[in-house]
Amino acid sequence: MCAASCPGRSPSSSPALRGFLWRHVTAPALVPAAHPRVGEAVQAVYAAGTVEPLVMVPVAARAAGHLVALKVDEGAHVRAGQLLAQLDDSDLRAAVAQLQARRQLAQQTYDRTATLMKQGWVTRSSMDQAASDLKAAAAAEQQARAQVRFMALTAPTSGTVVRRDGEIGQFIPTSQPVFFLAQDGGLRVTAEVDEEDIPLVRKGQTVLIRADAFPDRVLQGRVLEVTPKGDDIARSYRVRIALPQDTPLMIGMTADTNILIRKVEDALLIPADAVVGARSGWWGAWRSATSSSASRGQTKCRC
Repeated sequence: MCAASCPGRSPSSSPALRGFLWRHVTAPALVPAAHPRVGEAVQAVYAAGTVEPLVMVPVAARAAGHLVALKVDEGAHVRAGQLLAQLDDSDLRAAVAQLQARRQLAQQTYDRTATLMKQGWVTRSSMDQAASDLKAAAAAEQQARAQVRFMALTAPTSGTVVRRDGEIGQFIPTSQPVFFLAQDGGLRVTAEVDEEDIPLVRKGQTVLIRADAFPDRVLQGRVLEVTPKGDDIARSYRVRIALPQDTPLMIGMTADTNILIRKVEDALLIPADAVVGARSGWWGAWRSATSSSASRGQTKCRC
């Protein structure tokens, strides 16, 4: 009120007001402090992935029919050639019996014609016709027997049944998979890596892997292959990561992967949340290679 009522004095000439402005305008901002430490740091590329078998084999019906028997279920380990399921083949077996009878009749006709020809009672054309009829009957019977074999679903390779899509009584169309087999040979993680990071990824690089199913464990793998063609919609490339034989991960689990690009010993480590206003080219994000910090890292000063 005094400043406003006294001529010749500005509001900012008040000593109390000048002190307030000095403290809140010119004073440095308060920021949290952090203690850097020296340790090992790694540069890593992060990607999310899914656990899958090295080779997944679908087992589909080669002929349509109703499912009448299931010999194995999900989780079963099977050997190559083992019967997995049976489709109804009663009509086909009846056709085989009919065609077998025709082939036998054609064989008898051929034998009689051959005997009569030796005696000169039939012409060469009759002999050729009998041979042709026998050949056609044998081919038809062979084809019908093959159709019967198609109704039995067998394992093409040794492995584990990871999925079954069919119930007894269900009609199974031609080429519809009923089983999916994970071929013996191990598991892998297939991860989608951003196209900006893919130039850093190389075959054989070490990968740190974490899964929600094992939150306190950091597993190790290696880059198996990088697909040469990317997804132009997701703007990513598929990277396959090999897992050790004794991995606890299971098919279908999601996993967080950190592909190790570079490792630095005796690096200056600063908590990532302590870096404010870092300029590109002077500061870089580095992931810690220790235990549970595979996806939450440190920051290393690169200046």
